[in-house]
Amino acid sequence: MIEKLKEVKKAKDILQKLDTKRKKLVLESIAYEIIKNQKDIIEKNQIDISNAFAQNLKKSMIDRLIIDKNKIKDMADAIYDIAKMPEPVGKVLAQWTTKSSLHISKVATPIGVIGIIYESRPNVTSDTFALCFKSSNITILKGGKEARNTNMAIVSSIQKVLMSYDLPKDIVTYLDISRDETYQLLKQNDTIDLIIPRGGESLISFVVSNTTIPVIKHDKGLCHTYIDKYADIQKAIDISIDAKCRRVEICGAMESLLVHKDIADIFLPQIKTEFEKRDITLKGCQKTRDIIDIDKANEKDFQTEYLDKILSIKIVEDTTQAIKHIQRYGSSHSDAIVSEDKTQAKLFLDAVDSACVYLNTSTQFTDGGEFGFGAEIGISTNKLHARGPMGLSELLTYKYQISSEGKTRA
Repeated sequence: MIEKLKEVKKAKDILQKLDTKRKKLVLESIAYEIIKNQKDIIEKNQIDISNAFAQNLKKSMIDRLIIDKNKIKDMADAIYDIAKMPEPVGKVLAQWTTKSSLHISKVATPIGVIGIIYESRPNVTSDTFALCFKSSNITILKGGKEARNTNMAIVSSIQKVLMSYDLPKDIVTYLDISRDETYQLLKQNDTIDLIIPRGGESLISFVVSNTTIPVIKHDKGLCHTYIDKYADIQKAIDISIDAKCRRVEICGAMESLLVHKDIADIFLPQIKTEFEKRDITLKGCQKTRDIIDIDKANEKDFQTEYLDKILSIKIVEDTTQAIKHIQRYGSSHSDAIVSEDKTQAKLFLDAVDSACVYLNTSTQFTDGGEFGFGAEIGISTNKLHARGPMGLSELLTYKYQISSEGKTRA
């Protein structure tokens, strides 16, 4: 591993000299190569899926692991979209002249070497590489063992294209290493400039507790949807169903539904019927259970990111109580209000301190592609540097370029 990291330093200098046109050509060729090699990638994915079943992994993790022709197309499309985006490196973010006649430009520059430690999702392999490459950052990937074969097949396609353009394959490095070796990786702050962990709470905790490298967390998504008393009922039903059921295993899925007491008698029986059609297990507070016959929700339920067909429901007095509930139990990921009242909507949008706060919209839109970023390297729940879906601009830092006509400071 240490030897591989030494090669990364050499690759970094070459990558940061590539111009926009060449980066675009390379990315387009990689997208094409992934489509061309889809049979091999899917075959390798089948090995990983078989192993996952044999190891009795959770269904939600297996769902995130699956790669088929549609997923391959999505991966390639994301790379094409990123390739077409404007060049982010060297962009002048601001310019001004000081009272001392210094001309200052704030210019976007690559972070350098970015390590991504992630679980399950093989599309993370191609998405994160494409974003890092476009922003002239070296990519170091440490995927979970459950997706080992799929990830290595994708990386092989990427490296094949890099070498065909006479570029070092170490522009992307995949580390198939143990937990102990991962611990050593997290100490390599002389090589790696940023670590981004994507996965469950145990992975995030392990990385944060053991690294000497700056971290941007892709933390859990304990997402809420609040149905205000001024909500349009049909709109509230449609949004709630999508927020929970479109894909239960993603971090933007709703885990808790909050309902204003004045609309609960009308809304809850209807939403129960819709969720039952989709095999969603409902758990509720006592006030909820007085209206609909469902399981009891305890304190732990409101603290749980299920990533499964389970949903907790709570009746609240008003918008302020909904906000307090989210402040107590939420993960600062994505939360929504459904309301036709501008005052309640503004109160919620301003007071809920999450990375993404929605009005009359499903929380499942928290996604780099949906935000127009091509893809994302993660959904940051940090407050510093980056929040929400991380696209190209979040993979850059900046420097100041200063010039004058021979100014000195006496």
